[in-house]
Amino acid sequence: MVLKLHSHPLASFCWKSLIALYENGTPFETVMADLGDPDAKARFEALWPTAKIPLLDDGGRIVPETTIMIEYLDQRYPGKVALLARDPDEALEARLWDRLFDLYVMEPMQRFIGQQLRPAAGRDARTAAEALAALASAYDLIETKFGARVWAAGDNFSIADCAAAPALFYAAIVSPFSPGHTNLARYFERLMVRPSVRRVIGEARPYFQYFPLHHAIPARFLSDNADAA
Repeated sequence: MVLKLHSHPLASFCWKSLIALYENGTPFETVMADLGDPDAKARFEALWPTAKIPLLDDGGRIVPETTIMIEYLDQRYPGKVALLARDPDEALEARLWDRLFDLYVMEPMQRFIGQQLRPAAGRDARTAAEALAALASAYDLIETKFGARVWAAGDNFSIADCAAAPALFYAAIVSPFSPGHTNLARYFERLMVRPSVRRVIGEARPYFQYFPLHHAIPARFLSDNADAA
């Protein structure tokens, strides 16, 4: 039975799972999630009560939460790219950076975007400012701790990089890196040319118009050449 991924091509956490699937060419079927439709949302809630995307369906076994989902794929559908190292210390490092990107980059980025989705009169300036401050702090942490490593957890692409790519793509639109974030900027460029990352950007491109800061997306990501392998 083919894996099913309930997702949307614009959603950052969906990118995280898609990158993992694309890295190993894992066969799967995409089920477009339309949570704006009450009936569709009710069906989705029947699969998993939080009704959050993405959601992985493996022949009736429902796997929520992107970190768990990627570990599940790595165990049950392994490929040439081991997204979680077999060495315990390396695996712990990958989990650490996965959490860092999800909680300290993705989460404040989403809080800021959440404010942009509100009517101007209903936006909370304090929430937006706190989100930007959290991103600045995260950028500094990454810059300091990243050092000369190639990928987030070391020399090999991992679950941490699956988390980093969507988090940094959208965060860099919300709050561009400062000139002092050289390690972060170089890492970002390595991520952006990774074929799996190019692919999710290409699939999201038709939906960028619905992103509230679509006018700030760098032109290089709006071209068909951006997702060329």
